[in-house]
Amino acid sequence: MKIQVKPFSVNQAWQGKRFRSDAYKQFQQDMMLMLPPLKIAFKKHLKVDLVFGFSSKAADIDNPIKPLLDILQKKYGFNDNQIYEMNVVKEITKKSEEFIQLQIHEI
Repeated sequence: MKIQVKPFSVNQAWQGKRFRSDAYKQFQQDMMLMLPPLKIAFKKHLKVDLVFGFSSKAADIDNPIKPLLDILQKKYGFNDNQIYEMNVVKEITKKSEEFIQLQIHEI
C-alpha cells in the first residue's frame, strides 16, 4: 500500500520525554483514517517493508520508523516485538509528493 503523506520524524513526535506533540497526535489520527484494513492474523513473526519518500536529501531514514510502527500497532493490533525483519528504503521525491509505502507480511 502507498499513502501520500510526508513521513513524520520521531524528532517531531515528542514534547520533552513523555508527551506526544500536537503535530504527532494529528499525524496519528490522519494515518489511522488513511490506513486500509488488513487481513493478517498477526500471530506469527512479521516482516515490514517500508519506503519513505522524502523531499529532502538531508532527511534521516530512521526518524519516521518509530512513529509509524506505533501507529501500525495501534491500527492493526500487533506488537512491534513480533517484527523480526524490516527493509527500509529512502527515495527522494518532489516537495508535496512525499509518501510512505508499506507492506506487512507474516514470515
